[in-house]
Amino acid sequence: MTWRARATAATIPLVAVAHGSRDPRAAATVEDLLDLVRRARPELPVRAAYLDHAAPTLTGALAELAEAAVVPLLLTEAYHSRVDIPGALAALAARRPLLRVHLGTTLGPHPLLVTALERRLAEAGVRAGDPRTAVVLVSAGSSDRRANATVSGIAADWAGRRGWWSVTAAYASAAEPTPAQAIRRLLSAGAPRVVVAPYLLAPGHFADRIRRDALAAGAEAVAGVLGAAPELAAVLLERYEQAVRRDRTSATA
Repeated sequence: MTWRARATAATIPLVAVAHGSRDPRAAATVEDLLDLVRRARPELPVRAAYLDHAAPTLTGALAELAEAAVVPLLLTEAYHSRVDIPGALAALAARRPLLRVHLGTTLGPHPLLVTALERRLAEAGVRAGDPRTAVVLVSAGSSDRRANATVSGIAADWAGRRGWWSVTAAYASAAEPTPAQAIRRLLSAGAPRVVVAPYLLAPGHFADRIRRDALAAGAEAVAGVLGAAPELAAVLLERYEQAVRRDRTSATA
């Protein structure tokens, strides 16, 4: 199924839950992404929700709905997807037992996200798979080692699929190496050129800090965040379909 294909559950609204940020660019980016989904699927009701720092909350986004598919706009499985979102839905279910929610999985990992990363690198002047280029894949970082391991796995898979000099995972917080550490190690190891690919959904504090620190450490280029890429819209619709289809299958089993 292509991302423009009609859903079998077009009447079930999609509520996409982002982390939220005090930086207004983040919410604007989420809306730009959801606008891609709306243009691809005009019959599908789509709305955003935020875990923190922005409105509406998940409870607010679901307030007028009897049924919805909730999909985390998160790039890895970590605390927010494992605890915060299920906890908020459980509390809401206690107050609204007739509300039916289909909970989807996070956007990543997914091969299309790597395609989106390469799109952003190309926009920064970096040719995909350049054997003289070392890529540092930078996520926000997490206290959950499983989430960080997922990012490392994406880097290893990306390196194996392309001809890069190398692909190394780094983390903006809560884990090492930091972007600056990774860049300096690669340059010391003889990497001809080091570039940075932020594994972030939207601009904000982490994206700004990653760019500043990476350039100061010697990176030649820093790509933009994933943002409103068509690949992310495709993955979001895929996660929506999976959530609804899984619950329908369970109900008829």
